[in-house]
Amino acid sequence: MSKLFSHCLFLLLLLQISHVSHADVGTAAHYRPPYLPTACFGSDAGQFPSSNLFGSAGEGIWDNGAACGRQYLVRCISAAVPRTCIPGQTIQIRIVDRAFNSVSRPSRDGTSMVLSTTAFGTIAKSSATSINIEFQLV
Repeated sequence: MSKLFSHCLFLLLLLQISHVSHADVGTAAHYRPPYLPTACFGSDAGQFPSSNLFGSAGEGIWDNGAACGRQYLVRCISAAVPRTCIPGQTIQIRIVDRAFNSVSRPSRDGTSMVLSTTAFGTIAKSSATSINIEFQLV
């Protein structure tokens, strides 16, 4: 009985210290207005959340347009320049465009997401060209 108890206790401790994450890791750039028209919703200005927390999908998450309207939790985890990320900041963004052909060009091509200036500036110093992010579909 003692051996069984030890195994159970070990499994419980293992479960408590292991962190299960359903998030992906990628990169993000930023872009500036004009944001219209978008690949998702055309020239409808109502597509943008009032918080201005939105972005364009990179090719890895574009999913033939299925990304339109998806909501992601995004946080900055690192950058080439130390102290670029704003600690403790996680934002929820809405995908409104495809980064590949957005009207406004991103600060860096080939990223997982391109964030609006407001979204990017909420999680990182806006002087950065790109950052490493953790993102999760809501």
